[in-house]
Amino acid sequence: MKKRGRKSTKPEEKRDEYDPCSILPLELKTEILMKLPPKSIARLGFVSNQWSSIIRGQDFTNLYMSRSLAQPRLLFSVYRPNMQMQFFHSCSQEDPSSDHRRVSYTLNSDLRYWFSPPIGGLIFGRKDTKAIIGNPSTGQFVSLPRVKTQRKDIFSIFGYDPVNDLYKVLCMTVITLRGSQAFKWEEDPMWEEPMSEEHQVFTLGPKQKWRKLQCKYRHRHYSGSDQGICRNGVVYYLASFNYKRSMMSFDLRSEDFHVTKLPEDYTLQQFGNLVNHSGKITIVSHGHSGPMDLWVLEDASKEEWSKVAAIVPSIADLYGNDLNVRFKGILPTGEIIIAKLPSPNPFFFICYDPKEKTARKVVIEGIGEDSAAISVFFDHVESHMVLSKVS
Repeated sequence: MKKRGRKSTKPEEKRDEYDPCSILPLELKTEILMKLPPKSIARLGFVSNQWSSIIRGQDFTNLYMSRSLAQPRLLFSVYRPNMQMQFFHSCSQEDPSSDHRRVSYTLNSDLRYWFSPPIGGLIFGRKDTKAIIGNPSTGQFVSLPRVKTQRKDIFSIFGYDPVNDLYKVLCMTVITLRGSQAFKWEEDPMWEEPMSEEHQVFTLGPKQKWRKLQCKYRHRHYSGSDQGICRNGVVYYLASFNYKRSMMSFDLRSEDFHVTKLPEDYTLQQFGNLVNHSGKITIVSHGHSGPMDLWVLEDASKEEWSKVAAIVPSIADLYGNDLNVRFKGILPTGEIIIAKLPSPNPFFFICYDPKEKTARKVVIEGIGEDSAAISVFFDHVESHMVLSKVS
């Protein structure tokens, strides 16, 4: 008769066996997790199978995301060239003076990544053909495959498809005109405008690659303007179509492009910026003086827009004689955000309420220095998501 040996125990099972928290009820474990910062939750998911099953389970993920959505935060991307380091800093959007969190991440020392607005707790950054996706709440970043292109001008947008629960990056490239060709295009309206020639999409996940797409609308993206926005599984960005500024949209689920005409307004055509205002796609236009116009898209299929004029004090009234400022967004409260360039030390921005006609200065301590380049994003939601290696 063969002597039965003792069944071997896997390392994971051994850890679970000696986990003192294994006797706690699920409700108490969930309550404990909800009180921890996202970085600690992500690390705890590697302690044992029990913690991992809770943290990565759909019930806890939905609960945590619901709370995060109800408590949006300000997110700052700070690049310090003297330290060759880029880090993220977040604080409460309702009360920026409280609940500060900072995550440092040393990227390629010779590169400064440009980040798109965060979506669902994740953020996308790109420098030339290099691209990364990260969770600024946990400090984890993963590299994506290089963008396959020989073109000079690259434009990318980050978005989320809620139906299929997929994150995607849309990337477009165009030849940059230089020298006499660029001058001829600026001076001669009959000169053919360079168009976006390559359209690619990347779906976040293991063993994924850039896939080429076809776009039936010959247009040129505005790489120097805002980075576009994502709403309900569709990304929107401004572009030139038929020699007029238009709004392009890309459905992340069907991967189809659409074009929407903009109102015939000179200031809108020259100075428009896309924002998500009160749940609607809005273009904010503001020249060097006069009111700030909000063009709200009421019906995309009919290309119907409504105009709301917000009387904003002159820049001199808000910032003094320094006119080098930029519109940054609109808070859910309706306050208009204007920030100074270059980033001041200490860093601050102005919130103007067009209804009450009042302005307040919001100072963020601990992130500003004379050489720092700071980008601010609104309505950021924290996430404990752990990213898998892409390749």
